[in-house]
Amino acid sequence: MGTSTAYGGPGGGTPLVPSWLGPDDVSNTPGLPAAPGTPPPVPGPVPPAPVNRPAIPAPADPNRFTGARGNFTRFAHSGGNDRASLGRAVSGYVSTSSGGVQLAAQRMGASRSSGTRLLGFLTDVQARGTREALRALNLEELAGRPIDEVFVGLADYICPNVGTVDEGIAREAFIETIIELATLGVTDLDALSPEQMQTVFELYATHAIEARLCNDIGIKAITMPDDAQAAIRIQEQLRDFIRNGVSDALTAARTEMPILTKEHIQSFVDSVYERSFGILKTLGDAEADL
Repeated sequence: MGTSTAYGGPGGGTPLVPSWLGPDDVSNTPGLPAAPGTPPPVPGPVPPAPVNRPAIPAPADPNRFTGARGNFTRFAHSGGNDRASLGRAVSGYVSTSSGGVQLAAQRMGASRSSGTRLLGFLTDVQARGTREALRALNLEELAGRPIDEVFVGLADYICPNVGTVDEGIAREAFIETIIELATLGVTDLDALSPEQMQTVFELYATHAIEARLCNDIGIKAITMPDDAQAAIRIQEQLRDFIRNGVSDALTAARTEMPILTKEHIQSFVDSVYERSFGILKTLGDAEADL
């Protein structure tokens, strides 16, 4: 456990029967004969079973983000032309910084929960209509409004803000999704097609993974080009890279689960995030080898 000293066993001066055991404990110890004339022990209360507490995980390597940060810095300094460095940054983030595909997905805790609530709401809209889906959340007054207003009203339900970084990432991703929906012309929740519903979730998962990655590698500490257009191009390339992975993951997940039921939404969302990180690792390796 962390910095604990390894236990080398009892020393030579340690008595066979520990000194902290009283006479009754010694006489009643299984395998030791009772003292002459000792009455039979009176049964007492059964001691509680020992509690198995989870082991404290070892501290993570504080330098685990260095490689991904360095590669992303090279990508940024190239003005977005060094795609190999972008690939190495994303691949290294998944495999080294996050500890692999499964751990990378697990670190998206709040975003997975928020994604589940978002997809659950959209599934309910498809099944029962917007008004009934909103009524179930005591938000019926939002019915008939544009999708961006509905989603703003749903923000506290989709991604509760409790002040943690993880929750902040989930909320930021939801706000970015609302903004982007307007630019894509998705405005009417009542007329939302299954393809548009998939687009909404795809955008949310993309923004969530992007925000998690940028927060982890400290992208604000990376010197971006002075050229505003180059800086925008770098951000767009990273987002497009992540969205391609999320899109492929969604397609694969929908193939395996074409009909999405309320009982399977959580496992579906978890699967999409894990697949996304696996695909991003593969895409990153492919870019690095070009």
